[in-house]
Amino acid sequence: MNQDEATKKEKQLNKIAWALSIVVLLIVGGMRRFKIETSIDFSFLAPFHATVNALTFFVLLFALYQIKNRNIELHKKSIYVAMVLSFIFLLSYVLYHITTPEVKYCHEGNIRYVYFTLLITHIILAGVILPFILFTFNRAYTEQFSRHKKMARYVMPVWIYVCATGPICYLMLVGC
Repeated sequence: MNQDEATKKEKQLNKIAWALSIVVLLIVGGMRRFKIETSIDFSFLAPFHATVNALTFFVLLFALYQIKNRNIELHKKSIYVAMVLSFIFLLSYVLYHITTPEVKYCHEGNIRYVYFTLLITHIILAGVILPFILFTFNRAYTEQFSRHKKMARYVMPVWIYVCATGPICYLMLVGC
């Protein structure tokens, strides 16, 4: 694929990435307003989310290690796994939040500040990072590797942070 074709293809893929990101933000932003009454207790999904996020965290670290060691194929496969895990997480997360009552943080003292700092940064960065994950992926997919690398330097650490803070926040909710 020549540079013009790659750029054109990337622009098309980025339009899809923007549309997908907007739809996801609208769904996640609006899910607390809509509740589905069901006899099924979906509270078991909370530890599942933490597990999927933790797995994604380790897969991303593995992907980073692989690219640092110039193992492009394993890096690529790892990123695909991380994206599939993130998609599974997102579907499950929405199902959980439209069917399960909200859990309030119950612990007192300075740990509250730690929890809410982690939670707020997690939420904001999770909302912001999705289109950039997709743009970074699109650059690699269209074989624009130098542009991919420039963006990945910023996107990968944020994605890793989001995947790490999710399980930490979940563990901090234990007992509430």
